[in-house]
Amino acid sequence: MPVIFKRKRESSGLAAVVSELEEAVAARDGDRTGQAFTAMMKRVQSASDTERVPAGPRLAALLPAFPPTGPRPMLAMAAGFCVEHGADPADCAEPILAGVHQDLLDALEFARRWTATGAAEDELPEPDEKNIDDALLARLGVDRHEATRLALAWCSVEEWQPPALAVLCRSAEVRRQHASAILPACRDVAALERHDLKCLAYALAVLDDEALIVLHRPTGTGFEVRIGGIGDNFQLHTLLAHVLVGGGHVPGSMPSAESVRLATDPEPAQGRTQTVATGTFELLTPDGERIWNEGLPDDIPMVEGRRLLVLDEPTYQRSWNADRFFPHLPGTAEVTRVLTADESRTWFARTSPSDGTHRPS
Repeated sequence: MPVIFKRKRESSGLAAVVSELEEAVAARDGDRTGQAFTAMMKRVQSASDTERVPAGPRLAALLPAFPPTGPRPMLAMAAGFCVEHGADPADCAEPILAGVHQDLLDALEFARRWTATGAAEDELPEPDEKNIDDALLARLGVDRHEATRLALAWCSVEEWQPPALAVLCRSAEVRRQHASAILPACRDVAALERHDLKCLAYALAVLDDEALIVLHRPTGTGFEVRIGGIGDNFQLHTLLAHVLVGGGHVPGSMPSAESVRLATDPEPAQGRTQTVATGTFELLTPDGERIWNEGLPDDIPMVEGRRLLVLDEPTYQRSWNADRFFPHLPGTAEVTRVLTADESRTWFARTSPSDGTHRPS
């Protein structure tokens, strides 16, 4: 009797529910797929992490075959949810990020067609499925199925962010393989100012194993600093102060041990902390323009094939909450080499002198 009950419980587990969804999609049975999808979404929430680990890649693998006008972002969310609970991000990344990329491209095509077929003063519609009607679809072209796909992509782009972040923030290899190809389309959609894609854009722009040339103008010294996994320039600022001031290379205020821990600890903080980080430097481009703390390490300009960052005395004291932008993405920074005096002078020669009139942040 106990064996019978055990088999019954196993048959209704997440693995069995995913199998039913796989079979329904393979059979192209719309009603069966819908029922299996609903059952899967319910079961994945209550499953154990042991069940979610193998289910994640299986759910992600279904994305290319899932109906393009179906709830594909929700299927991606289920796979991403499994990644958040232990499934291998590398095994789930390709179909999730391919779906992200395609929806971004489709959203751009939606915007192109909308603009091409309307008056100059027409604004792009809000990305809300309630706005999809016969008139909107007709404006996109004669193929109603394609028009529906483009309209749904326009409305669902933001829904791809959670599963995309799940894989991007848990694997540097995933970022190396996929991010640079997707980032331009993400920024182009964001520039249309109808979608909030900041988190996705920041994750796609994260630098990994990147060597910076860092010049400290007050002392005339230079360093090669290798960084990775840094979500924004607040985190970069803290880590530069940690390795340069804390390492005894330049004078200044050291960041607190807790702010450094929050920037680097593989274990994310449990909720928002009250830890405050204090600015040590002014971050500048080689031509003297401010690099905003709210920006990204990717904002640091390339000069002769290297990212070149100039540090100067802060024009005023500033502070910020020390929690990192991506809780699941620990940052790294290390001084790999102190430049010789001649090397530092050569790099300084490629910068504009500081005039002390930098704009406040």
